[in-house]
Amino acid sequence: MNMFLHYALFHLLLLLPSAPAASPNTTDVTTNSHSIAAGATITKPGCPSKCGNLTVPFPFGIGLGTGCSIGSWFDVNCSTSFDPPRAFIATGNLQILDISDNEVRVKNFVGARCYNRFGVLIRNNTASINLASTPFSFSDSNKFTIVGCDDFALIAGSEGRNFTSGCVSLCSNSEDLIEGECSGIGCCQTAIPKGLKKFNSNLGSLGNHKDIWSFDSCGYAFLGDQHSYTFHKSDLFDQTFQNWTTENVPVVIDWAIGDQNCSDAQKSNDFSCRGNSFCVDSDTGLGGYRCICLPGYEGNPYLSSGCTDVNECENINPCDEHGICTNTPGSYNCSCLEGYLGDGRKEGRGCIAQNSQFPVIKFALGVGFGFLASIIAVTWLYFSIKKRKLIKLRDKFFQQNGGMLLKQQISSNEGSVNSTKIFTAEELEKATNNYAEDRILGRGGYGTVYKGLLSDHRIIAIKKSRIMDQSQIEQFINEVIILTQVNHRNVVKLLGCCLETEVPMLVYEYVSNGTLFNHIHNSAGMPWFSWENRLRIASEASGALAYLHSAAAMPIIHRDVKSPNILLDEYYTAKIADFGASRLVPIDQTQVTTLVQGTLGYLDPEYFHTSQLTEKSDVYSFGVVLAELMTGRKPLSNTNDEIKSLATFFVVSLKENRLFQILEPRVLREGSLEQLRALGELVRRCLRLHGDERPTMKEVAMELEGLRKFTKHPWVQQENQEESVGLMSEQSDLYTVTINPDHATGDSNSGQHLLDSRMIYPINSPR
Repeated sequence: MNMFLHYALFHLLLLLPSAPAASPNTTDVTTNSHSIAAGATITKPGCPSKCGNLTVPFPFGIGLGTGCSIGSWFDVNCSTSFDPPRAFIATGNLQILDISDNEVRVKNFVGARCYNRFGVLIRNNTASINLASTPFSFSDSNKFTIVGCDDFALIAGSEGRNFTSGCVSLCSNSEDLIEGECSGIGCCQTAIPKGLKKFNSNLGSLGNHKDIWSFDSCGYAFLGDQHSYTFHKSDLFDQTFQNWTTENVPVVIDWAIGDQNCSDAQKSNDFSCRGNSFCVDSDTGLGGYRCICLPGYEGNPYLSSGCTDVNECENINPCDEHGICTNTPGSYNCSCLEGYLGDGRKEGRGCIAQNSQFPVIKFALGVGFGFLASIIAVTWLYFSIKKRKLIKLRDKFFQQNGGMLLKQQISSNEGSVNSTKIFTAEELEKATNNYAEDRILGRGGYGTVYKGLLSDHRIIAIKKSRIMDQSQIEQFINEVIILTQVNHRNVVKLLGCCLETEVPMLVYEYVSNGTLFNHIHNSAGMPWFSWENRLRIASEASGALAYLHSAAAMPIIHRDVKSPNILLDEYYTAKIADFGASRLVPIDQTQVTTLVQGTLGYLDPEYFHTSQLTEKSDVYSFGVVLAELMTGRKPLSNTNDEIKSLATFFVVSLKENRLFQILEPRVLREGSLEQLRALGELVRRCLRLHGDERPTMKEVAMELEGLRKFTKHPWVQQENQEESVGLMSEQSDLYTVTINPDHATGDSNSGQHLLDSRMIYPINSPR
């Protein structure tokens, strides 16, 4: 029979009804954790304390209905039919083996099933104990154990706790057995919960021991103290195993007084804890309490004369040999003989002879305290000097980075620049937990971006560059002031800057849903990223760029338009980000000469060759983004060791009338032919080599808005058009750029470049 069938039969067993319960029984006494001194009173006056070899302390008492116990369930039936006499709990058949300070142990019941060599059942008995309606429950120091090589068993518990569990014990030959281990090979164990009051066990066999009868003819099941049984290989051959286990593996039972906790019981007239004791709640979860003698006392806390003072001076003498021990109620005091000094305790300073020699102790204490005071003073002085240096250094950086100029600009133009905030270095350190590693959103060749939480609970993004050109400070300050005035729903808001660090840091609003680059190139698991939403994002981004080019106080050329710099907020609204490479253009100029900056694949070839930066440079870069949205391809791809430009690939494909062959399948499926052709033509115009032939950003925005109103294919299914509101609430990391291979080809080098290009461009870029 294979293992699968074994476990199938075991699960079938779990559905079988439990065996009928045995007669009610009782539990194990958990008295106080303090030992009872020899000769101390342990029973009520006139009540016997021994039944045979068993000592019975109160609240248990010998005799049924004699009043020697605290209640009828604590009566001990001392049967003289045996020699020596045996003790049973109340009127039940549970024989008490031991009552110690914290438990009662009772004689076990072992279930067994035995077979002859033909698989015929020749012995069958079950094991069950019922403690329902008693103040007792099974301790979790018991374990349900099965011994046998072809056996499975179920333990079903109720009353106090509903509990069902089981075990399977299998082996095919005696060599498989492991001495001392109960792990399912010849022996299996499972734990039980505290508070269980009743259990039944069912024992069965998978093959009636026919295949293993030569070394194992019986299976056994029992609940017992886990520390009293260790599995031995010989247990399978021992015909007396059942009797041995019954006698030597007891069942441990918890007990408690009543069903009230300590606070409720103390208000009643029959509260059982007497003088010099305190109450502890039962940990079985069934209510009830126990009593424990106070520290320094010993005896029986349930009797009025039970807890008596421990005379530590007589028993253990905790004082030094030159000390005097004085017993006190519940404790003791130590003092030193005349001519000695100290606390007198063996575990303390003891007693030291007093003489006229040099006061070693006082001198040592004086030196120690003096040294400690010196360390504290030097530490305070060190940190004070360090703090002053830090303040001076921050002030130096603030002046060096144009802090006074920025303050003057703010004060002289208070009405127009009141949104510009100067953050302190301390404020940003606190916001980022001192720039902790887990606050990093992204890093690249130019610096690092951190996520921060301000004291007003606003979440921000802090861009920390690595270099700064001091000759450009004045222009940097002017640009910060102007950029903080940019107020457009599709532009990431620049909140301010920090000038107290060696390189100024820019503080932006935090945008929570990642970059457009991530969504384009990982769109397989993004149902919301439909053609309709792609057009909306493109329209929003183009509108923001058009605003920067023509509607801002001073025209702004972004200079690094790319999909990693288009962020998506929690509602998947597009936001143009990363103005680290932006240039402000005086209103009377149409172009600016600068050192070429940007990202390969998006870079305007005319700007690359002439260094003449115009707003049409942003148009070209945006055309590449549109091509990305349509094709799902990266701006640069590596095929057969040859780097291919998406811009060139797109234009050539249009010339060869292969537009619909290069589009991403979902775009082709959801977009109408008119939209796709019109957008493809718009991309071609944006990617023209001469800037004068490209449309303006405003014209691009208007065309995209118009394309959004086109109708779709009638065969586009509705479910592809729906935008999941639930997805809109998903959060993703704003700045982390996951570099995955392109769906056509991959380029690890361009991936690294993309990561670097996400960061702030150096503020010292030549103007």
